[in-house]
Amino acid sequence: MEDLNTLAGPVVVLLMLLFFGGSLYMSLRIRKRTENADGYMTGGGRIGFGISAASMTATWIWAASMYASATSGYTYGISGPIHYGLWGALMILLIYPFGRRIRQVAPRAHTIAEVMFARHGRSSQLMLAGSNVLGSLISLTSNLIAGGALISMLSPFTFSQGILAIGAGVLLYTLWSGFRASVLTDFAQVVAMLGAVIVIIPVVFFAAGGPGLFETGAQHVTPQQADFFSSDAFFNQGAPYIAAVLAYAIGNQTIAQRLFAVREDLIKKTFITATFGYGATIIGIGMLGVIALYAGITPAGGDVNNLIPQMAATYLSPLLLCVFFVMIIGSLSSTADADLTALSSIMMADIYGQNIAGKKKADPRTMVLVGRITMVVAMVAGLFFAGSQLNILDLLVFVGALWGALVFPVIASFYWNRVTNLAFSVSVVVALAAFLPVRFEWVELDGPIGIVSDVLSTVGIGVVLGLMAFGFFGRRAALIVGVVATVASAPFAIGFLHTYPVLSGSLVAYAVSTIVCVALTLPSRKPDFDFDLIKVRTGDFDREAEHETTPRSGTSLVSVSDDAETTDR
Repeated sequence: MEDLNTLAGPVVVLLMLLFFGGSLYMSLRIRKRTENADGYMTGGGRIGFGISAASMTATWIWAASMYASATSGYTYGISGPIHYGLWGALMILLIYPFGRRIRQVAPRAHTIAEVMFARHGRSSQLMLAGSNVLGSLISLTSNLIAGGALISMLSPFTFSQGILAIGAGVLLYTLWSGFRASVLTDFAQVVAMLGAVIVIIPVVFFAAGGPGLFETGAQHVTPQQADFFSSDAFFNQGAPYIAAVLAYAIGNQTIAQRLFAVREDLIKKTFITATFGYGATIIGIGMLGVIALYAGITPAGGDVNNLIPQMAATYLSPLLLCVFFVMIIGSLSSTADADLTALSSIMMADIYGQNIAGKKKADPRTMVLVGRITMVVAMVAGLFFAGSQLNILDLLVFVGALWGALVFPVIASFYWNRVTNLAFSVSVVVALAAFLPVRFEWVELDGPIGIVSDVLSTVGIGVVLGLMAFGFFGRRAALIVGVVATVASAPFAIGFLHTYPVLSGSLVAYAVSTIVCVALTLPSRKPDFDFDLIKVRTGDFDREAEHETTPRSGTSLVSVSDDAETTDR
């Protein structure tokens, strides 16, 4: 530790004051005397391309993803960051085909859970809202852990002091204007992050030995870590993350919030731009882990969360160390504020707006107060959980797999008018019941149970690839891809996949939720759902509509005015 470059206490305090003070100044510049509830949640659904693309990029280039990519590189070698960054970028890309459908049927919604209430009812809504509360708290905790590791490694301050300072700073500039403050500061943060990455990665690489490092450090790596097509990296990192990308794309409220905020005609351009920005940056940052592996560096204290700040402290000059510090603080802040606004929108729209006050009686001023109180409580909870210093990569894989139980029921609910509330709710609960014992190996996965797990996992492969194909190419292509993928993988997967419980758990969740949802939907005799109803049951809380439009059964999805009066179910 004595050989590491560090920053003096006053320098760290000054950098924090400049960063969070600048963010607060930007937030105060856009504040309103009386904050608008819809603007607090989604910016009114009129955010332009530049701000939206920057916000989506910044939100997903978060400190936890940087640390996790580096951990993947250190653990699995050269292919680790590629598996992490490439499939994470695919997650962003998958948003736009499904996102356009979601905005088509619910142009003025605030949360996916709110749309599920309009589509199915309260139980489906609360399942989605509850999973997002858990997911956003885990994400917030992960970012605080990353920030605490950074400050404890690079300054005389402790981990606890670091997370307290970061938590207070993020809360301070986000609290007043909510989502509008989050997306505005994201623009400045992503510019700073991308600029820092372009400079820092090459400097560390050449300081560590440059291209010759891959020869001199070869004794530090195993054959699997040196293999670009490592099966170890694929089955432990790549495949679970491929399975998780759909779950993050469909189930995550921080993404949904930006989907509902961007102008509808800019969805495709926004998310394609963010795809390339995220992928290039995260793969580049992950190479710090690969460099550490070849250089024979052991993470300080045996904690891989210390790896990135340790690399910076080893190879960067004091000036570049300041740049690096701002990069990490910016990356974690851009996602932490997104988690706060996601949690606040869930409590505002789903808990208070629809389940306590009701859509017609919800008071926008009370909603904003609920949102601000939620942010404070969430930050306190995040600080409490951050004290455990859990492994960030494990947290991310877990929450992605957990959301896998929701993917098929949610997507089917936007396209298949026969899916019922019972089919949605039961399929999610049963999938979670199947996921948990496989993921945490609560049961012995040998013998018949292992074979059952492998069969379901094989079906899960078909479901994942089929849903991806469905988003881009439609139902026929999805069925062909799903069936071919299941049949082709069966000889290799059955008898083998249960040895990878992280991957198996995720695939089992996909398979079980799909099978149960379809099985309960097909015999249902309930009338087909009219998707036009969602436009009427969701919408703005702040303004009264000029007129009421009642959807007629069989009308096209675009025949109902976007200004239709919102009514309670």
